Amino acid sequence: MPNDLSPTARALRALEILQTRPGTTAGELAERLGVTERAARRYVGILREAGIPVESARGPHGGYRLGRGTRLPPVHFTQSEAIGLVMAVLSGQPTAASTDADTDDLIGTALGKVVKALPESVGHQAAMLREYASAAADPYAAHPDPAITSELVDAVAARRRVSVTYGSEAGNEWEAEVDPWSIVIRYGRWYLLCHSHRADAIRTYRVDRVRAVRPTEHGFEPPEGLDAVAVLEENLGLGWEFSTRVVFDAPLTEVAGWVHPPMGRLEPLKDGCVLVGSTRNPDMYAQEWLTRVPFPFRVEGGEELRAAVAALAARFSAATAAADQP
Repeated sequence: MPNDLSPTARALRALEILQTRPGTTAGELAERLGVTERAARRYVGILREAGIPVESARGPHGGYRLGRGTRLPPVHFTQSEAIGLVMAVLSGQPTAASTDADTDDLIGTALGKVVKALPESVGHQAAMLREYASAAADPYAAHPDPAITSELVDAVAARRRVSVTYGSEAGNEWEAEVDPWSIVIRYGRWYLLCHSHRADAIRTYRVDRVRAVRPTEHGFEPPEGLDAVAVLEENLGLGWEFSTRVVFDAPLTEVAGWVHPPMGRLEPLKDGCVLVGSTRNPDMYAQEWLTRVPFPFRVEGGEELRAAVAALAARFSAATAAADQP
């Protein structure tokens, strides 16, 4: 924290710390404020003089905490926090950089309101960043409906089973009852990690393809110790329309570094390893994924993938044959 902050600014910062971290000790408060413990206690005194009830308790579970029913002042941002907020928003939503008042972008509108509400000393730099920074759209990113996302988050928090209407990339639509375990954001895409009662298996659904959410009367318990990101990674390559089975003539330890989770599950074999999974797009699987693996392989399963690999091989063969002609 900068050393030139006024006592009032440091007291407000102390208030934020106590709000977010009840039980903070004088030593911890001093460390976060960048001052001595004596100074930290002085800032607590300033808050008390301003009528904010700050309670203190001794012992191993002691520390400072705000009294019940405390009415807090408006949220205060430091300049670094404001800049960081704008950077994070523009990274995930490049269109939020627009300052056009007529835009229909909800995120951009919300960001504009936050920036305008900031004090001039803090908000000027954030407004400059928003105005002059340019962000290229991620072609693979997808932006779900905020209302749908909110309903799913509510269901995750309440541990309440829901019925979802889902639309596939091919245009098919179906309904399924699911236990929503978690919402996971991965490389610009939002996923619902859940147990599908329709498939009786773990499924990962794109949130931007969820058309409707309806609550049910059933509750659920998520798996104990769930690592949502890890489980999502393990299951991204499963449950798609076209099955895949690719055998590599190399040890699993060497191949593993070239295989990412959406390709499927890598398992050892006697003389190599096998990749078992599924895909919605065999052409993409062959052209963008398999061609990057620098080991001999053969496609043993998935007629659609076999056809895609054969077509790709024929294309490359024709390209080299044309180059050899006089």
